[in-house]
Amino acid sequence: MTENTFPVYTADAIVNFYRTEVLTGQEAKHFTKSDLTPHPKPEAVQTLYMRVLHLLYRFRPECHSMVPLLENIQYPAYHEGATAIMSVYTRMRQFLPMCLVLDFSLNDLLAPKKQRTLTILSAIMNFLHFRKQRMEVVLEKQTKFRADMDRLQAYTKGIREAEKKIEMLTTIPPEQQAEADELAAALSELQATTMHEYQEVNAKNESITEWKATIAEKTQKLAQVKLDVSNLKEDISKLKSQIVESPEELKSQMEKMRENVKNIKNSIEETDERVVELQNMVQGVTHTEAEIQQMYSLLQDLESSMNNTKQRLEEHQELMAQYEKKQKELKNLCMEEGQLKRALGMKQDKECKQNIRRQKKREMKEQHVQEVLGQCDQIHQKREEMADKIQEISAETQKLKTSIKSLRDVCSKETEKAQALYDTLSTSMDELHKRIEMHTMDLKLNLTKMSANF
Repeated sequence: MTENTFPVYTADAIVNFYRTEVLTGQEAKHFTKSDLTPHPKPEAVQTLYMRVLHLLYRFRPECHSMVPLLENIQYPAYHEGATAIMSVYTRMRQFLPMCLVLDFSLNDLLAPKKQRTLTILSAIMNFLHFRKQRMEVVLEKQTKFRADMDRLQAYTKGIREAEKKIEMLTTIPPEQQAEADELAAALSELQATTMHEYQEVNAKNESITEWKATIAEKTQKLAQVKLDVSNLKEDISKLKSQIVESPEELKSQMEKMRENVKNIKNSIEETDERVVELQNMVQGVTHTEAEIQQMYSLLQDLESSMNNTKQRLEEHQELMAQYEKKQKELKNLCMEEGQLKRALGMKQDKECKQNIRRQKKREMKEQHVQEVLGQCDQIHQKREEMADKIQEISAETQKLKTSIKSLRDVCSKETEKAQALYDTLSTSMDELHKRIEMHTMDLKLNLTKMSANF
């Protein structure tokens, strides 16, 4: 691998991580840096891979050494040593492409190298970090989902209670239905009477304003008359000072004065009568004002009752608005619940399918186990037959060994005899050789002598 998409960690970091996150118990205590550097130990690397597979897929290390005892395997005992390594190799070949390690080979298990094992372990370490983060995110989503479900249940309970309260407020009990009808009729009558009295009060107010205008005019006229009287008195006093002693003029002036006084008295009487009428009108107005105040108090009571009814209506409207909001929230929550139910349905379908698959796999495994057990029984029978044969063969071998021992003893005795014969023959042959040499020497001497004589 020339370029990695994950960081290659140091040996110390890898050892600390696998001791804390993967290994447990005595394996974590005995796992040290010397198992990886400078020459990685195959046993330690294989146990690490087994523990990683157990952590991710719940595939126990004991399951790697299980041999599929098929009929076509003649000697399954010979495969027990290689099955664990081949099982780890096949599982790691399936798992490591998710860690972006695509060139995992069998040498990485049997004869691991330092840098290669560090890169593979760092890739698995990076994947485990990513898995831990995703598990935390999934757990957070599950907690949020549970909290949302609790909130949804609380909202539904609150909405039900609010609906019950609204029903209690809107529905009138049958015991108070007659009183409510009477109150409604009385309210309608009061509204009609108040409207009629409002109209009468408005008419009286208009008449009072007219009378007030006429009274103001009359008071202005009275003031004018009083001014005229005071002017006339002044004129009379002036005229008295200017009276001429002629009796005819005095008589004429007196007559004029008397006529003026009569006119003034008549005007004063008319004004008094008018004032009395006005006083009567004012008394009537005060009486009407008292009645109006009573009506006003009644109207205030009606306004207070209307305000109370308005407040109740506002509360009812607020409750209806809250009810509508709660209904909208309920709809949204129902939509979310529907989505969640769909998701749950999908998950349940997937789980059902997975359960069916698992059940089929279990049935297949059980069938396979039954077949394996049948094969095991057959193999045990074959083993027993083989054991009987082996016992027979061992008895024969013991007989052969005893015969071989007896033959060896005979052979040793014969070899000793042969050795003795050989020794005797060798000594006799040596003597013959010596004699032959002596004869040859004698012949050579005789020949030399014969040659010298010739």
